[in-house]
Amino acid sequence: MNCSLNYFYLTTGISKQGIHSFIERKMRFFDLSLNILKLVSVIRTDHPTMSLRSMFYKINPSGMGRDAFERMCKENGYESKRRSIRARTTDSSGVIRFANVLASTTLRCPYQAWSSDITYYELNERFYYITFIMDCFTRVIVGYSISDNLRTLNTSLPALKAAIKKREHMIKPGLIFHSDGGGQYYSKEFLECTQGMKMINSMCEYAYENGKAERLNGVIKNNYLRYFKIKTYAQLIKNVDRAVELYNCDKPHKALKYNTPADFEKEWFILHEKNSKSNLKIR
Repeated sequence: MNCSLNYFYLTTGISKQGIHSFIERKMRFFDLSLNILKLVSVIRTDHPTMSLRSMFYKINPSGMGRDAFERMCKENGYESKRRSIRARTTDSSGVIRFANVLASTTLRCPYQAWSSDITYYELNERFYYITFIMDCFTRVIVGYSISDNLRTLNTSLPALKAAIKKREHMIKPGLIFHSDGGGQYYSKEFLECTQGMKMINSMCEYAYENGKAERLNGVIKNNYLRYFKIKTYAQLIKNVDRAVELYNCDKPHKALKYNTPADFEKEWFILHEKNSKSNLKIR
């Protein structure tokens, strides 16, 4: 294999660095395409007759031109009515995927597993993107970010860094980080962060396997943001902050016996500390 590669480099005059740079650019473009197709699918469901040209200006994808966007949509069946592209939006040759570790995990405590998803918010005929990270046991939103593009550096990564910064002392090796198969969750920068914290990456194949994060998106958008008077990107950022605070600290949750996520987390740690002290006394 190495001999073949060396022969290729010698006969083509292309350096190893050049080949690797080319492959890296192709992978970045491939990741971008998967993320854009996910948005196109959502738009096509709501707008069965919207033209691809209108979609392009609605999404305003950074890193992809209009002609490339329209060609990609046509190749994947989005020129007219929506047609499922199935695994192509979540898994393809060359894409890094992780096993769904969360599916076989019994949740017993906070900071055992986090779940994340990226959703869109439409404002002034264009999309903005909100990334949430939720603790699967307490339902607390531990980190989030708002962005005007889908780059990892502006979506999943700042959300994760925000969660780590606020709760690093609570994070132990083995925390499961669960997500869909979006490129923002297997990019080099993101994996460096999760691996640095010794987290276990987990991915779902279907949306329902990331149900808590999907439901959270709906709650924030439909129960809060749609009722706020949001007219600018700056106002969106401010009101997402407000919605997260209300969700964490002011909204009773049926699954938490009508405690708020923040109160449920606090009470769990108080009870855990009492039980730990009791066990020490018995010993």
